[in-house]
Amino acid sequence: MERIVLLGAPVEEGSGRRGCLMGPDAYRTAGIVDELQALGFEVEDRGNATPHAAPDAVSDHGHLKALRAVAGWTRSLHACALELAQGPAFPIYLGGDHSLSLGTVAGHAEAAQAQGRPLFVLWLDAHADFNTFETSQSGNLHGTPLAFVCGQPGFDTLLGRPIPARVDPRNVCILGLRSVDPEERVMVREAGVEAHDMRAIDERGISALLKPFLARVSAAGGLLHVSLDVDFIEPGIAPAVGTTVPGGTTFREAHLVMEMLHDSQLVTSLDLVELNPFLDNRGKTARLMVDLTASLFGRQVLDRPTRSF
Repeated sequence: MERIVLLGAPVEEGSGRRGCLMGPDAYRTAGIVDELQALGFEVEDRGNATPHAAPDAVSDHGHLKALRAVAGWTRSLHACALELAQGPAFPIYLGGDHSLSLGTVAGHAEAAQAQGRPLFVLWLDAHADFNTFETSQSGNLHGTPLAFVCGQPGFDTLLGRPIPARVDPRNVCILGLRSVDPEERVMVREAGVEAHDMRAIDERGISALLKPFLARVSAAGGLLHVSLDVDFIEPGIAPAVGTTVPGGTTFREAHLVMEMLHDSQLVTSLDLVELNPFLDNRGKTARLMVDLTASLFGRQVLDRPTRSF
């Protein structure tokens, strides 16, 4: 695709702390439009989405935080994603905490189902985000998106109805895991999700883990949604995230993933999530995330400018 649509999703209610609200504008300030235009793309920035009202969003689980607010965002972003997935442009959702993917992935899954094609999801994250309302220990809903889109029970209140189209858990690959709750670990395994922790990356190399998944997407004629969490990356080089876990991917490993995704020509939509500019160091993390996005869209190693922070 030669056109890209940017949609801001200034969601912070799912994370339990403030700051992700500023994420979309941080990406803009870091030059995401200019970088993509320099690669030859026509870029349309649609500004920021706004949440729907969701006064009917209720749950018997009293520990859940900001349920109505997150449900409102889920309904709004589901509608936006469903529309964008049917258009001619490549959508990038600028977050915002990872609860935004409750809506974006659900919207793309419904559009894929209408096209008769399977949706695959690559989840680049230190966390599995496979908790349900019942198993979430913190009550923060940014830890639930994969469980929701994969059809785990108990989530109907988010959209006010059952999810219209679920993602087959076997079509999900999680890369970069290093913090998973005990019950969540069991559910990921039982659901058949492909999950690789940092030990697997250390032992086998990240390209050896990603290549077979991309081959499966290609063989199935699938659409591929990528959800990139800041905490996928080592916090020493990407500090602007509220859920830092030491031992993340290196600068080169993260770029290699993006370069491989570009070479595959399989990616059809992208989330950029959990950027909290309040925790950043002179825009260091925002700039890195923009650079990674540029790698996804074709910037090569030899084209990378020299930068200092």
